[in-house]
Amino acid sequence: MITIYDLKPAFQKLLRPLCQRLVNWGITANQVTIAAVLLSLGMGAAIAWQPHVQSLLLLLPIVLFVRMALNAIDGMLAREHDMKTPLGAILNELGDVVADAGLYLPFALLVNVMPILVVLVVLLAIISEMTGVIAVQIGASRRYDGPMGKSDRAFIFGLIALLLGLGISLGMWINLIFILMIGLLIVTIFNRAFQAIKEVQNV
Repeated sequence: MITIYDLKPAFQKLLRPLCQRLVNWGITANQVTIAAVLLSLGMGAAIAWQPHVQSLLLLLPIVLFVRMALNAIDGMLAREHDMKTPLGAILNELGDVVADAGLYLPFALLVNVMPILVVLVVLLAIISEMTGVIAVQIGASRRYDGPMGKSDRAFIFGLIALLLGLGISLGMWINLIFILMIGLLIVTIFNRAFQAIKEVQNV
């Protein structure tokens, strides 16, 4: 299934010059990973503190883009500049789910939103990432299959924040969006599990 994640190679190519500069400055992959988590938690805390401030919601798409860039950079630093470490692998996986939770749970505080739907989206997102990691335990590669991967979730939450930040009311439609995400996340969990098992069986 095609997802936004498939655009990652082209995005990495654009970031490669910046990545080299960071290496020259002595910045490590783990430092970039931690920066991405702190940025996400800070943005989430700001929205939770003032959930009705539209300007904060307008900042979210920018923060999501920067976080996506940082996530790409930390991987490039690790792979292309010999910065892979056991700690880095742990930080990368835990950092993603912590950042997601910190950024997206505050959406439960927005007007017209059914909080349980946001909680379910975040919970299923964590399970989907866990499923991708479990694939490694059974001898498959880390699975990033869609249709609702990390980049896809970021796109939808960013779009919601942009619309609300511009004063465009989604009314109860916002809950239908979250219900759709829940359905797609369930499909994603099963798809990652299926593709992992298929990969192992084909070895």
